Amino acid sequence: MKKKIAIIGAGIAGLTLANLIKKYTGHEFMVYEREESLSLEEGYGIQLATNSIKILNQINFKEINNEKIFHPKTIDFYNIQNEKICDLNLSKFNSSEAKYTTLQRSTLIEFLKEDIYTQHLRFGKKIKEVSELKEKILIKFDDNTNDLVDFVVAADGIFSNTRSFFDKKKIEPKFKKAIAARLILKSKSVLNINEENISLMLGGNSHIVTYPINTKKELNMVCIMRCKKYDPDNTKQLVQEIVLKQNPKLKNIFDNEIKTWPLYFTPKIVPSTNKKVFYIGDAFNGFLPTLAQGAGQSIESALEIFNLLKNDKLNKDNNYYEIRSRRATIIRNRSNFNFYAFHFSSLIMQKIRDILLKFLVKRKFFVKSYLGKVYKN
Repeated sequence: MKKKIAIIGAGIAGLTLANLIKKYTGHEFMVYEREESLSLEEGYGIQLATNSIKILNQINFKEINNEKIFHPKTIDFYNIQNEKICDLNLSKFNSSEAKYTTLQRSTLIEFLKEDIYTQHLRFGKKIKEVSELKEKILIKFDDNTNDLVDFVVAADGIFSNTRSFFDKKKIEPKFKKAIAARLILKSKSVLNINEENISLMLGGNSHIVTYPINTKKELNMVCIMRCKKYDPDNTKQLVQEIVLKQNPKLKNIFDNEIKTWPLYFTPKIVPSTNKKVFYIGDAFNGFLPTLAQGAGQSIESALEIFNLLKNDKLNKDNNYYEIRSRRATIIRNRSNFNFYAFHFSSLIMQKIRDILLKFLVKRKFFVKSYLGKVYKN
């Protein structure tokens, strides 16, 4: 039976679900975005491991312009002095159909919106009120429009506004007492790195990750630093106190334009109390970026909802919450562990970490267990 679905939020999760529904089903759907346009800011890089590439290929991602993406084969680990510790071969997780991919977030959003932009995407839609009506859900927007649907899928991020309309018990995201500072490097500058690889530089209370986002080898660089509170006007001082104090040679890099954001995470996964409402992406669980699986889990959760819808199991006693929770718990635990390991303040602990890292990346069992389960290899 034909169903009607409202997808709230036009980020990676919502747009992935929309594409899957459009390509493989005859169900009606509409994506509602509260902003007036899509966020297509250039430069913001993301990493997509093979678990998400396999899903995106179902909606023809493999046909994307190869000049706009990159396939790094290795993660190189360095200490904050830019001395190499070891490396990890990523290509062992690749196949002819799915390769580890880095790109600009805007490139992925442009791809995802292409087939749905005109007919299935509405902007400036802020929910004002919801109610249940004859086993359906009536959504009223603040522009005096409404929609009567069979299911609501909330994909509106870690601070999901949709949750407040359906669940009285809302778990607020928590500040991790850390910020991410992002900039784009046109070349590797003063860094002694292989600019075709992902480079992870580990320091005290901070780490820096750098990777190419296209074949021009423009480099996305993110520096994560511990701090007690978020003050965007204090970024330069924080960089000076935490990063440059450890390696003054990095100063020229941070003379570029820097954009920052605070790191939040979801402390507890809470299921929807309404059987017709589902949460995907960061609206289900917001992860720390230290496993590079935020976008990947948004894509995975979209596929899980789509499979239930396709098999006509969304309106029955489905196991979406249990399946997604188990998967999210694995990702969250590894992300949290990486955050802890990447940001030791003690020099002794940093030395021990580096020695263990050098040992573990060469152990096939560990790599397969730690990353293979994440990448679903």
